[in-house]
Formats: sequence, structure tokens, C-alpha cells
Amino acid sequence: MMHIDRPTYLTELIERKNNGLVKVITGIRRSGKSYLLNTIFAEHLRDAGVPEDHIIAFAFDSADDLARIGENLLELTRAGRKVDPEKFLAYMRERISGGGRYYLLLDEIQLLGAFETVLNGYLRDPNLDIYVTGSNSKFLSSDIATEFRGRGDIIRVHPLRFSEFAGVYGDRLEAWDDYLTYGGMPMVLSYSSPEGKTAYLDSLFELTYIRDIVDRNAIGNGERFGELLDVVASSVGSLINPTKLENTFRSVRDVTFPHATIERYLGFCEEAFLLERVKRFDVKGKRYIGTPYKVYFEDVGLRNSRLNFRQTEKNHLMENVLYNDLRARRLNVDVGTVETFSKDAAGKTIRKTLEVDFVVNRSSERFYIQSAYSLAAEGKAAQEKAPLRAIGDSFRKIIVEDGYMKPRNDDEGFLHVGIINFLMDDGILS
Repeated sequence: MMHIDRPTYLTELIERKNNGLVKVITGIRRSGKSYLLNTIFAEHLRDAGVPEDHIIAFAFDSADDLARIGENLLELTRAGRKVDPEKFLAYMRERISGGGRYYLLLDEIQLLGAFETVLNGYLRDPNLDIYVTGSNSKFLSSDIATEFRGRGDIIRVHPLRFSEFAGVYGDRLEAWDDYLTYGGMPMVLSYSSPEGKTAYLDSLFELTYIRDIVDRNAIGNGERFGELLDVVASSVGSLINPTKLENTFRSVRDVTFPHATIERYLGFCEEAFLLERVKRFDVKGKRYIGTPYKVYFEDVGLRNSRLNFRQTEKNHLMENVLYNDLRARRLNVDVGTVETFSKDAAGKTIRKTLEVDFVVNRSSERFYIQSAYSLAAEGKAAQEKAPLRAIGDSFRKIIVEDGYMKPRNDDEGFLHVGIINFLMDDGILS
């Protein structure tokens, strides 16, 4: 695997060293969690002078590691059971019997039986500093919150940001074109041909994410689930509503697909970090609107793969990339709405709801961001600016356009910047 530094995540791990909490590294499968923990962070520990025998790494999805404790990966898979915690505890007791601080780097911890109890026991030992990875948010939200009682410290890992991805390219425009097409899953960079990248993403989506979600949640109709993913992938950047989707399946495909089931299936995808549903926020009313909402894929390459790389409209993909990058910067992001009122020629009040692509919050700061692929078309600039004008507060308002463009303010005080510049420079939001 090509080496790519993940400085943000490494810094977060270093800041949490020896804090008495379980550091939980989570995120979509194949996003680089294991590499971050077992290569990048382990190298930091060695550089900091930690002896090799005090860095104990164990992967619960590794056939070799499981064999060390007398477990068999194939047998576990066939039986549908988790790793025996007693075997793991016996193995660990032999390795943490000496003095000094030990660092436990445990991969895919959810595959260990009674892992909450095991980790809670380790937390009582002041000489152990514990780091784990997991690929499912459901086990985090329920088990970490309740079983660790505030003693779990979660670090969410995303696929490569464009600023990380572009580092292996000489030409950033070429990098941007590839990123919009194939996304930021780290292994994509190991393939040189479009065919290789495509085949990898297709296999990853079908054999890893689909199979994992279907099996874990006992989805009886995997084909119907796939059809829903197709519809959602086609709707990136658009407002969707489970009830409307139910009606679409009934009228267009002549099948019954209850909106409650659609909502539940989308929840399964969120738990696997495959996508995120984003509620709308009424900027002036200061309240959330339940539905419709927008859906963004955690990685645009996976989204494109689902649609066989056919629907690759740059405006929607750019919006998805922008959302992902803002979330990777640890910012809170909503989709915004602004209501406006005007009078027609007869004096009748006309009410309009305008869309703000992103309402971004960082502590007491707020930013409003419009993702505008191009303002060249007639009336496009006015369309993108109208919601920003209607907001009426003094927070920064930013219009992100395609390509290169250094940040510049227009005569209304709106900041215009190219998407490549925005993605490469976190300081633009400073």
C-alpha cells in the first residue's frame, strides 16, 4: 500500500496518549484505520522510544493473529460467532507481565466477544494505553456510550481528503479529475489504470459494503436494497423523502417498498458509514426540518461505482466532496433554508424557500457556503447569491466554484474561491 501521511489523525491520537480512555478509531471500512493505527501511529511510538515488545498489535479479522490464540477465522465465519475472550485474555497476560507502559493496538474490536468487559478491565490498569478500531457506528453509539460510561474517546476517520490525495500527483487538475471520478479510498491510488480503479471500487462496494450490511442486518431482499442504493446514489445533492421514494417504487417499478423500511435501510447504511443523511436547518427560524433531507456518500468513487460511472455530473459530485471535506475538518454541517417574502403586482404576498447548500458551525463561528460549479450561465450568479443575501446576518458567506481561483471578495462582501484552492487550504475558513 502506498504510504500517505494522515497528519490530522496522527495529531489527534498523539493528543490523546495516556489519557486513561479507550481511543476508538472508527469509520467506513477500507478508509485507512488499520494503517493509521498499526503503521503511522506505531511508528510514532517507536520514534518516541517505546520498546517494540511494549507495542502489542492484534487484528481480530486476521487469520494469522487469530491462530496465535487458537482461533480459526474460517470456523468463526461459518459459525457466525465472535472471538473467545478467554483465549485472547490468556494470550495478552503473557505479553503484559513486565514493567512500563504497554500500548494495545486492537483492530476490529467488535469481533471480540464481550469486548466491552475486556476493555473495561484493561482500563483499570494504569500501565495500559488502549487503541481500538471498529467499522460500525451502531456498536459505538450503544456500547461505547453505555458500557464505557464516558471512558471512550472516538476518532472518526474518513477516506482521503483531496489535500491528502493530491499529494501523489504532479498536476492538481489531473488529481481533481481523478478524485471526482474515483474518490479517496486509499487503495485506489495503488492502481494505475482506470480499469483497475473501477474494478477495485466495484468489488469493494459489492463484496464488502453490500454484503456486510445485508448480512449484519439480516436484510431478506438484497436486490431491493440494491435498488434503493441506486436511487439514492442518483439523488446526491437533491432533497429526498422516504414517502416519496415509496410512491416512486410503486408507480415506476410496480413494487411495494414501505417508507418505514426505506428509512430503516438508510439507517443501516449510516451505521456502516456508507452515507450520511443531512437535515435541513431553517436559518431564520433557527429550527431543524425533519424531511425532506439530503444524502451524501462518504466517498464519491463508491457512489460512482454504484451507478457504473454513468451519472457523473460534476456539480452534484463537487457538492458531495465539499460536504465530506467539511466533515473531515471536524465541522458541524447542515443544509440551510431561508424563507423570503415579496409582493406581486396585485399586492399578494409571495413566499419562497431558498436553499443554502451548507450552514457550517465551528464553536461560536458560522459560515454559509454555496457550491456553485459555474456562475457563467445567465442568472446563475443571482440564483446562488439570493439565499446568501436573504440571510441578513454578519457571518461569512462563501461561494465555491470549480477549478482554480484564489480567494477574492466581490462588491457584496461574498468570498469567491475555487474548489481546489478551498480543499487545499484549511486557512480559508480561519
